[in-house]
Amino acid sequence: MKVLVIGGGAREHAIAWKLNSSPHVTELYTAPGNAGTAQLGTNLDISATDVQGLVDAVKQHDVKLTIVGPETSLDAGVVDQFRAEGLAIAGPTQAAARIETSKAFAKDLMQKYGIPTGKADLFTNYEDAVRYVNQNPGPLVVKADGLTGGKGVTVCQTQDEGLQALREAMEEQVFGSSGEHVLIEEFLTGQEISVFTFTDGVHLSPLVAACDYKRIRDGEQGPNTGGMGSYSPPRVWDDALAEQVMTEIMAPTIKALVAEGCPFQGVLYGGIILTPEGPKVIEFNARWGDPETQTVLPRLETDLVDAYLATINGTIDQSTIEWSEDASVGVVMVSAGYPGDYETGFPIDGLDAIDEGVSVFHAGTRAQERAPTTSGGRVLTVSAMGASLEQARERAYNNVARIAFKGAQYRKDIAK
Repeated sequence: MKVLVIGGGAREHAIAWKLNSSPHVTELYTAPGNAGTAQLGTNLDISATDVQGLVDAVKQHDVKLTIVGPETSLDAGVVDQFRAEGLAIAGPTQAAARIETSKAFAKDLMQKYGIPTGKADLFTNYEDAVRYVNQNPGPLVVKADGLTGGKGVTVCQTQDEGLQALREAMEEQVFGSSGEHVLIEEFLTGQEISVFTFTDGVHLSPLVAACDYKRIRDGEQGPNTGGMGSYSPPRVWDDALAEQVMTEIMAPTIKALVAEGCPFQGVLYGGIILTPEGPKVIEFNARWGDPETQTVLPRLETDLVDAYLATINGTIDQSTIEWSEDASVGVVMVSAGYPGDYETGFPIDGLDAIDEGVSVFHAGTRAQERAPTTSGGRVLTVSAMGASLEQARERAYNNVARIAFKGAQYRKDIAK
């Protein structure tokens, strides 16, 4: 079959890379794609949120299966439109995707159905939010309600930090309309893990987990980014924890969405914190995470097309979805200045010197005749597998060192 992947980041390159190994796939398209996806198939110059353009392209190219990468496409209602046209697409509807696109919806759902999470209050008025912070000096967490590209959560250790976060979100609107409403949550302590499952809206596949790094600098210092690296599996992950997260969080959430009239089909991502009281939800995402996808999908031993078709056809319970016992580590290389202002257009050297079995997933790249050039803040993810996290980490960093572009930055402590 011909398959389309919607999106243009390293997550979508990783999805396309995995799909490319499937015997089901005869031709692969990515919209809009990047320099990496261009090596696997055909890039289509269509925005990930141009729903009608995507529908038209699928019909024109006789695509039989579409995979949604980014949350912005889900929020634009691409799944709803495809289904209305009778086109096969893997991902949740716009209503089900509110589990990610509205933090207020997600928090209300969890509180209503008893899914463990932190206490929170929603504010639509700036003065009311300021008054709350003045009365509850922290530590606390300020979250913009809508989509923010992974940058709308601020952990505030002091009252001043809380007031600054409110000012940026609600007054200065650094997150646009997503910051018009904010959640102020209690600060939870513990290790954070990312947990993923394929689901058809009723049944869930065995969970797979990873850890990611949001801060720009080593030691979790500096501003939040869209992600600087990840590894899988977490050192704390075992069968007992997987069973607890499944029975207390992931399965009840899928059941709750059915009860709310918006069943969820696709990949559900739970951002979990392991508190002294047990696992609690920090947030949900309605798709694969980035950069976790770049370390999780190399561990998938099941055909990715089969897994996605099972989410569409309601046959997850009849599917065998298996993960390698090997570990995987991914290091993100970014442009100088990211997550603030940065320059692009610099040639990327060393991509032809990568070890066999190590994957370089493109994000902010543009294909050029001599070599790809940088075109975004996050540029590449270098992912490697090994019998242990230490072995995978060494392989990843050995290959990161061979890649160069002007101003390249990366954290040195991923999976350390």
